[in-house]
Amino acid sequence: MQRRDFLATTVTAAASIPLAQAALANAVTTAQDTHPSDLQPIARKGRIRHAVSKWCFGGMPLDQFCARCKLMGIEGIDLLDEKDWAVPLAHGMVCSLANGPTSIGDGMNRLENHDRVVAECERLLPIAAANKVPNLMLFSGNRRGMPDDVGLANCAIGLKRVMPIAEKHGVTILMELLNSRVDHGDYMCDRTPWGVELVKQVGSDRFKLLYDIYHMQIMEGDVIRTIRNNHQYFGHYHTAGNPGRNEIDATQELNYAPICEAIVATGFKGFLAQEFIPRRHPMTSLRESIDICDV
Repeated sequence: MQRRDFLATTVTAAASIPLAQAALANAVTTAQDTHPSDLQPIARKGRIRHAVSKWCFGGMPLDQFCARCKLMGIEGIDLLDEKDWAVPLAHGMVCSLANGPTSIGDGMNRLENHDRVVAECERLLPIAAANKVPNLMLFSGNRRGMPDDVGLANCAIGLKRVMPIAEKHGVTILMELLNSRVDHGDYMCDRTPWGVELVKQVGSDRFKLLYDIYHMQIMEGDVIRTIRNNHQYFGHYHTAGNPGRNEIDATQELNYAPICEAIVATGFKGFLAQEFIPRRHPMTSLRESIDICDV
């Protein structure tokens, strides 16, 4: 499965309130598609701010999905397009990471993309701030023969143009670390040292990395040590089981409870988002994964 590129217009939280009320009622009364325990409110410990990426839990309307996630103690929905940013607000949640004007394959390492990206950020970031969106995604793009040092320099040039806009509106720009071995061949921002150097060159508190635990397990391993040594450069985390990008349970090689303990120990106050593709009932798998990470 691949993420979509999102382009749309925003909706207001006020317009979503009746939908939210209807969705919550539907979530509580429609139990045939989930285990009954998934419909009971769960109080979380508060040391981890839980989020989830909607794209890999497809099928359920976003408003109903938010209602169910709220019951699980989830605070944010990742990777929503502009028209959906206000929907989580109606449930007392946020879009924890918004899609921006780049794609995985075509991003900030191309100088010819910068004018368009900067113009879109000038338009999108005030809307994101109005909808309490804390983070917006910009990807590096694929190499396509470009040396990594050239791509890094190009990304820094473009991101430095975006930073005054992000700083003005209080929205953090994130670049995701993705694996180029299995899922996203040729993607440039595929190693922690490369991403960390980019953060240093950009030199703004409004630019950080999205450390995807699944992707970096494939590329590097040594996840906990990497988090301890580089946490100041990370603004967001994603989860998934490896191998297979499925549930984060005992069927895969990553041990998420101590990973989450390591994240908490760094003083991290951002979001940790589930981004696995469930093999079982999506809501049951999601609840169990939140339980594992709620250290």
